[in-house]
Amino acid sequence: MAGGLPVAAEAPPAVIILRMGLVRVLAVWLLVLGTSGCAGWLPGGPDSAASRLSDGRPPIVSDRFLLAADQQVVGELQVIEAGDLDTFVDIARTYNLGFDELVAANPGVDPWLPGEGTRILLPTRFVLPDVEREGIVINIASKRLFFFPPPNAEGGREVITHPIGIGREGAETPTGITTVTSKGRDPVWFPPASIRREYAAAGNPLPPRVMPGPDNPLGKFVLVLGMPSYLIHGTNKPAGVGMRVSHGCVRLFPENIAALFDLAPVGVQVNIVNEPFLLGWHDGQLLLEAHAPLQDDERDPQRMLDELLAAAVAATGSTVLADTQRVADVRDAALGIPLPVLAAAPATAAIIGSVQQVNNLVAHLQPDEAN
Repeated sequence: MAGGLPVAAEAPPAVIILRMGLVRVLAVWLLVLGTSGCAGWLPGGPDSAASRLSDGRPPIVSDRFLLAADQQVVGELQVIEAGDLDTFVDIARTYNLGFDELVAANPGVDPWLPGEGTRILLPTRFVLPDVEREGIVINIASKRLFFFPPPNAEGGREVITHPIGIGREGAETPTGITTVTSKGRDPVWFPPASIRREYAAAGNPLPPRVMPGPDNPLGKFVLVLGMPSYLIHGTNKPAGVGMRVSHGCVRLFPENIAALFDLAPVGVQVNIVNEPFLLGWHDGQLLLEAHAPLQDDERDPQRMLDELLAAAVAATGSTVLADTQRVADVRDAALGIPLPVLAAAPATAAIIGSVQQVNNLVAHLQPDEAN
């Protein structure tokens, strides 16, 4: 594909870098726009990075955002410095992210031992899925759930988002629209025969039913879906949130399913989609968030992108060009962060290079720029 497609103009980037108990804002060549909403933050468990942060550290914009009627992008990218013992499992739980999200956004960084002082990009900026903003929306391609509560008394809206674990290859989480048909606390799990055979073959036989408690894979809360045998639930293995690890159900961190359990009523709509590419407008800029398509997704990625770009153009009638090479670069990098695809934007390769080499980039800033 050559040339460009008509779209609208672009502005300079920034990134937020956080150190232990200290927030610093740096103007670097990484795309990030201003804060898009109000944030809530749920800390991780006692062994997570959160337990070692000072009480004076401000919360990070990552899970709850005020939402304008036509808003398509929420949040902001951030960078933290890893501690000596931190792993991506710790960091993901602390900052409401999934393991795979962190790996994709930080190519070349060892997820099990990033090392003290290593700067980790937090992909806490999101393009909202292009579907009706009602109830629960699950994008299995980005391994992320979005909940749209009803408007408040003044008509204001918000979106709450959490990372999820989804069905592994061969046991895919289905797509489609359904509802929450019932909810339960401290569920009893009746593992299907196929799962019992699988566990038995691995030398870990399961009983016909698993009672509530630390050995129950469903955790403490469950939302039952109208799709037979499929649930949204907690987990007794939170390290797997953000990965393809389940037998088709959707898993959340224990603290996130507890919050969703209270907020989402029986009867709420659940829309499960598979959108590896998400386009969103923000302040006249067109941003593409690209995820690697799931291994069992047989659709043509370029065709999906072409259709998305055509729809974005039709929605605005703009005359500025989107650069097709930038689109290809963002698609191939699959960092899972919104990046600009306009002809007038900073070079995509430079932005991606900055993300991949954020340690070197920040190290070369002048001392007065880092204060």
